[in-house]
Amino acid sequence: MKFNKQQWEWIFYDWANSGYAMLVTTAVFPIYFKAVALQGGISSADSTAYWGYANSFSTLIIALLAPLLGALADYPHAKRRWLNIFTWLGIVTAMILGSLPANGTMAWLWLIIVYVISNMGYSGSNLFYDSFLTDVADDEQMDAVSSAGFGFGYLGGVLSFAVFLAAELTNGFGILDDNGVARFSFWLSAIWWLLFAWPLMKNGQQRYGVPDTKNRIANSWQRVLQTLRHINHYRQAFWFLVAYFFFIDGVDTIVTMATVIGEDLGIKTTTLMIVMLVVQLIAAPFSMLYAWLAKKTSTRRALLLSIIVYMLICLYALKLKSAADFWVLAILVGTSQGGIQALSRSYFGRLIPKSDSSEFFGFYNILGKFSAILGPVLVGIATQWTGNSRWGIFSLVILFVIGLVIFLILPRLNDAKPE
Repeated sequence: MKFNKQQWEWIFYDWANSGYAMLVTTAVFPIYFKAVALQGGISSADSTAYWGYANSFSTLIIALLAPLLGALADYPHAKRRWLNIFTWLGIVTAMILGSLPANGTMAWLWLIIVYVISNMGYSGSNLFYDSFLTDVADDEQMDAVSSAGFGFGYLGGVLSFAVFLAAELTNGFGILDDNGVARFSFWLSAIWWLLFAWPLMKNGQQRYGVPDTKNRIANSWQRVLQTLRHINHYRQAFWFLVAYFFFIDGVDTIVTMATVIGEDLGIKTTTLMIVMLVVQLIAAPFSMLYAWLAKKTSTRRALLLSIIVYMLICLYALKLKSAADFWVLAILVGTSQGGIQALSRSYFGRLIPKSDSSEFFGFYNILGKFSAILGPVLVGIATQWTGNSRWGIFSLVILFVIGLVIFLILPRLNDAKPE
């Protein structure tokens, strides 16, 4: 498919903020924070707990505010404004992370406070970015555009991480110490984000919206409550969100628990880092492949395939015994990780009223944020009960089966929405 200018601007926003996701939330900042906390007299266990609390708190705040923020963004010319507010919040605070000192008894506390604000900017901006999908693509284009966003996002994360690795392997280009290299990565994530997000921030056009009103906040609350009271009017969207909650919980849990499973198999940290990058590289083209498959068959069939692949991944986890087995598992995850996320977003975009897309993506955002609840509990119980983490991963098949069954029933609820 040939994308137009605004679609490319939307796609490259995913490329832009993936540098932050890779460098700040995933790979570099967690290690840097723990090192700074240790220097400040905080135990390893406590710093890990504080890191978990920080992520949970920032995610919870955005998740709870998501429907209201989305409803506010549905007014004329408001979506880009809210996208810019949260994007600038994430970018500026990432720069601050790169400027804060690493020494001092309170350095760790300032880092975690700024990170909470920064992560709220990142999570909030994604809400408005997702809802822009209905503005930049019609129903026939959504699969391809959404998949391209995820595909280029994976590539953006890998390339920004490659720049960091270049700094790491050259001892900070010969001028930076270890802390300096880490702070450089935070500045890199901010500049990367701003550079590639700027076109959408400057030119993003909102095609759909609700009629304007004098009191937007009060009216937005009323619209959110009205949507909840009349949820039966949107049965297909509602039941899709229920199915999404279960299967995306399984997807997120596998990503979260992968390194722990790898360590149980005796795989070294450097190898696990390489595996993570390979998964990202595989996910990029396979996201596009799923878009092609959706076009050739239907979005529903392509999504069903991705859920079935994840069920097979859970089954394959039972035979994990070596690093080679772990590589196979990682490759299987890479083949469907981007596809299931991209097509879920585009499928949901078809089911919702375009004028209220941000409000509905607010509910989508809530379930996405709260998705990793049941999965870790299932993994923990199954692992403790059997004494083997392989059975923990296998237990996630329950979530995929539930999601699959609900999704199979879903089309019978309302045939008005063509695929």
